[in-house]
Order: sequence, then C-alpha cells, then structure tokens
Amino acid sequence: MSLSGRLAGVIPPVCTPLTPDGDVDTGSLVRLVDHLTGAGVDGLFVLGSSSEAAFLTDRQRRTVVETVAGHVGGALPVLAGAIDMTTPRVLDHARAVLAAGADAVVATAPFYTRTHPAEIDRHFRLLAERAGAPVFAYDLPASVHSKLDAALVLGLAADGVLAGVKDSSGDEATLREIVAGAPAGFAVLTGSEVLVDTALFLGADGVVPGLGNVDPHGYVRLYRYGRAGDWDQAKEEQRRLAALFAMVHVGSPARMGRGSAALGAFKTALALRGIIAHATLAEPQLPLAPEEVERIGKLLAAADLL
Repeated sequence: MSLSGRLAGVIPPVCTPLTPDGDVDTGSLVRLVDHLTGAGVDGLFVLGSSSEAAFLTDRQRRTVVETVAGHVGGALPVLAGAIDMTTPRVLDHARAVLAAGADAVVATAPFYTRTHPAEIDRHFRLLAERAGAPVFAYDLPASVHSKLDAALVLGLAADGVLAGVKDSSGDEATLREIVAGAPAGFAVLTGSEVLVDTALFLGADGVVPGLGNVDPHGYVRLYRYGRAGDWDQAKEEQRRLAALFAMVHVGSPARMGRGSAALGAFKTALALRGIIAHATLAEPQLPLAPEEVERIGKLLAAADLL
C-alpha cells in the first residue's frame, strides 16, 4: 500500500513477540496484528522502540517486516523503523525494510556520534533522496540524546523531505509549534500514551501509542472522540488509558531498567489476554517477577480487559 495523503489516526508501534529461545514468534505476531487491525487502527509501525528494534538482529528485523506486511497485504500502511547510528547504516536498513514490504521509513537523528543540527538536516535529506519512499522523523531524545528542533522539522517538511514526525519527546511546546507550522500533507503524530487528548486538541493528526498493543480499541475510541470534538468523552477515555498505563511502573527499578519494565508490562498484558504465547523479552532485558505479573492482571481487570 503506497501512502497517499497525510497519515492520520491510530498507528500502534507493534511489539515483537519472541519465543522462549529468543526467535521471532511469527504466529503470535500475526495474532497481534489481527488484534490491532480488528480494533480499527489506521496503520502499523514496526521496528520502533516498542518493537525492541535495538535488540533485534538484521535477520529478525527482516522477518518482522515480511510477516506484518505480508499478512496485512496492503490493507493498511506499514511503517518500519530504520534506526541506527549513522546515515550509511540507516540507509542500509531503509533499503532492507522497503524490500521486505514496508511502505515508509521511520528514522531518528544520528546517535552515538555527536552531530550538529546541520548534519541532522543532511541526514534526513540524504535518507529521503536515496530511500525512494516516504520518511518520517522520530523525535526520541531520551534514547538518541538529540532533540529535533521545531524549525529543523518544519524546514524539512516545507521542502518535502519528511512525510511526518513521530514526537516522543514529551515537549508539548514543540509539538504545538510543529502543528501550527506544518504544511498540508505533513503528519504530526504523538508518541505519548497519556496526553493523546491534549495532542489531538492542539491539532495533532494521530497517535503512536505503545499501550495501543494492549488496548487498541481504547485508543481508536479516544481518537474518534477527539476528531468529533467530544472532549468530555475523550478526557474520560484518556483517564482510563492513563490508569492502565500504570503497568509500565510495575517492574521494580531496583532490579530492572525502565525499558524492561515497560516492554515487559506490554508483553505480559498481551500474554495474559491470550494474544501472544510468551512475554519473552530480548536479551539482556529482565522478565517481570510473578507478583508483578499478578499486578498487571489486576490492572487489566480494572480496565475490563480480562
């Protein structure tokens, strides 16, 4: 499916189910995709943070894209992360995901190496020129340690370099500035799970929520309330989802990182709901403890998801 017009709506960043041995569990991945598409989502984003892209081998990345793109068969746009440290490496990933069936590429600024804004600008221009497909910028300063400035994003948007931006920075002022200055056809997507109603009120086009793996129906309802201008209903749905999002804090910070806790929570919830077979995380992330799994079950029950 080629992207035509501005991307909008709910585009979940699809988790990558793994077998206990660490291989991609394609059967569970297909069930997860059916779970998402059945809820009425508007697109799928694979190989992002919630997909554990940083942990996957090139072979596993290819398997994920081929499985998802092959299963949806063009019914929905599939965006794929091409995330790596420098432009040549990102270009290699971009070509690979497009060959595997993705419709568009999502990329962060370069990282590990220190880059100037002019180099970040050049990075995206080269990627758009050489990838031959729509490119979405991924603003992820917590991991990349480089914030995408609004003026930079809008300049690239005005020149037709970028098709959109996924803003996971948590910076509402920058989001407001990008929304206000975005040219026609440029998609502004929030990566927040808990401020979607606010982002939609500001004029954002859609949401890429990790928690959307667990409760895609809730985010579809929230998006539709926002588009209809029913802000009271949107606020109530957002309140429910924010309470469910507390699952990312269940894992003890005394023994695991925030990534293990959040991704472990999403995968545990999906396993408890019977959508994926195992809650296995990629190494070296740590699994949740039995009592933490029990707490996630209670959060799901409180949200009427069990």
